Amino acid sequence: MSASKISVVIPVYNEELVLEKLFERLMPVMEGMERDYEVILVDDGSRDSSLTIMRSHASQKVIVVELSRNYGQHAAVFAGFETCTGEIIVTLDADLQNPPEEIPHLVEVMETGEYEVVGSVRMMRQDTAFRKTASRVVNAFTRRITGVHLSDWGCMLRAYKRHVVEYMVASHEHSTFIPALATSFAKDIAEIEVKHEERFAGESKYSLSKLISLQFDLVTSFSDFPLKLMLYAGLLLAFLGMGFGTLLAVARLAFGAAWAAEGIFTLFAVLFFFVGAQFLAFGVMGEYVGRIYKEVKKRPAYTIRRIYP
Repeated sequence: MSASKISVVIPVYNEELVLEKLFERLMPVMEGMERDYEVILVDDGSRDSSLTIMRSHASQKVIVVELSRNYGQHAAVFAGFETCTGEIIVTLDADLQNPPEEIPHLVEVMETGEYEVVGSVRMMRQDTAFRKTASRVVNAFTRRITGVHLSDWGCMLRAYKRHVVEYMVASHEHSTFIPALATSFAKDIAEIEVKHEERFAGESKYSLSKLISLQFDLVTSFSDFPLKLMLYAGLLLAFLGMGFGTLLAVARLAFGAAWAAEGIFTLFAVLFFFVGAQFLAFGVMGEYVGRIYKEVKKRPAYTIRRIYP
């Protein structure tokens, strides 16, 4: 049986300082595997010279997909999924924190035939304390929501079987978390340990606001738990409110009107608490309604401007 074709999908956004080094390390790895392959580079609306550098390397084996604007990393990966033709699809960041030299290890595990998705666990992570802490939070939430107990959900270096990628592309979801979405279509999932390096150049594109947005995508795309939590919290607050109201009425009868006047600040505090809880509930419901609004408009999550060559 002939070896499976490998597609490597790499989203790129303002990585002009890294790309030449990426090609220098990635291409020997792919050639050394001695099989059919393709590298899909997706330009996610870069504002520097990233697209020009990628186009200079475009060939039959290196496909450059230019998006019409910046849609975000996960949309760019989906554009690569839509374009690729391999039986095994590997996703990789352009910043070289996940070494391209680890790709053959993922493919080797995938070709045992036992797994549909092969993830990776970053060993000796070269990230800041903030990024490590944020990663632990995301990992804990994702395990809770998906029910799949993987160690490292945030690592982009992953391998997928062709049918899993096709199912993900067919889902047409605007806001999603690709590693978690893959668990909806894959039964057998493995993880292997991989090396992790410092960023070769440039800065991380994931700010605090983007990490928070990613967490909202994860929670609202894969679980209705926040809505149920609001229901339970609403019931609890209703019972507390009735109990507190009864207590105030009894105290009014027992201690007279003067006591009721002196408790005005307590009433204000309780009122503010309930108002805050209501606004929190409205915010969570609004997040879900907003995502429903995006879905019913049926606008594409991204548009491909051109494919090179």
